[in-house]
Amino acid sequence: MTAHVIAVAVDCEDAETLAMFWREALGAPPPRRWRDADGLTYVQLDSQPVLVFQPVPERKAVKNRLHLDIAPASGSQADEVERLVGLGAKILDSADRHPWVVLADPEGNEFCVLSPR
Repeated sequence: MTAHVIAVAVDCEDAETLAMFWREALGAPPPRRWRDADGLTYVQLDSQPVLVFQPVPERKAVKNRLHLDIAPASGSQADEVERLVGLGAKILDSADRHPWVVLADPEGNEFCVLSPR
């Protein structure tokens, strides 16, 4: 028996706002919303992979232990970084010695942008 990943869950203070950033970043369809037994509203993007934004009371405090690596569907890595910054991301590391650029989404979650695949 094995398991498979059904979604990547992202803790956040404002699930709606963060989901909208990632919807624009990934070109995902409109989100779905659902509530848990405690009445918290989750925002889900049915992208590849599925992303679920779950509200938590605390702010992000340390570096992610898991992050997304993304690549532009068209255009260059530099163009994609510029587009994402325009959506609200911040560049954290763009060292030439690495083939990726590290960005942070509007809540500070790190992710990497690689060249087109």
